[in-house]
Amino acid sequence: MTKISLVTGANRGLGRNTALSIARRGGDVIVAYRGNEAQADGVVAEIRALGRKAVALQLDMAQSASFPVFVETLKAALNETWGRDSFDHLINNAGHGEFAMISETTEAQFDGLFDVHVKGVFFLVQALLPLLADGGRIVNFSSGLTRVSYPGFAAYSAAKAAVEMLTVYMAREFGARGITVNTVAPGAIETDFGGGLVRDNADVNAQFAQMTALGRVGLPDDVGLMIASLLDEGNRWVTAQRIEVSGGQTI
Repeated sequence: MTKISLVTGANRGLGRNTALSIARRGGDVIVAYRGNEAQADGVVAEIRALGRKAVALQLDMAQSASFPVFVETLKAALNETWGRDSFDHLINNAGHGEFAMISETTEAQFDGLFDVHVKGVFFLVQALLPLLADGGRIVNFSSGLTRVSYPGFAAYSAAKAAVEMLTVYMAREFGARGITVNTVAPGAIETDFGGGLVRDNADVNAQFAQMTALGRVGLPDDVGLMIASLLDEGNRWVTAQRIEVSGGQTI
């Protein structure tokens, strides 16, 4: 039976690349997006052009009170598109960055990061557990910045460190159902994350390239392809792990 993956923040960046990588390996995808419906519809069209099934569903990770409504919408989509009442993989990619020194970080910036990256992930997983198939997979996004410091990312990195510990507890608690839970931690990647800081700022790009064993910053394909492969049956015995995808950053 074809596997169904739900990818949050799948309308752009690493989420989009992950969704397309899954489709290229024969999976179907639920494209969750916050606000840009046109982008999400474009990803759905690309996936369908690959011969796979896909739907786009709106989801705001900062609004946990909306998750029960999202669950009902997801139930309807699963039934209408796949004739199923469950899905197989949840990839918690959605998020944003705030570039601010500790002395300048506002409480609103701090709360926004934790609402999306920590509270949102925690309660979305809780809400979706009844729909996640036994033997399924959860992949949570972290960051290479939980192991190295780069001034301006203190609050963001703290949120991602919390995600890493949540992953361990999820793996323990969901293991009885055969559900694996892992963290993927990208290094510096050329996307629009943080306003395109790594992609568009040549100095920052060069700084991270010099810190990386393979001599360059990452590309979206470097991460999306890895996540798609992690969902394969051959990785069924991998759980509670932090897997860094950074090209050897700061080793």
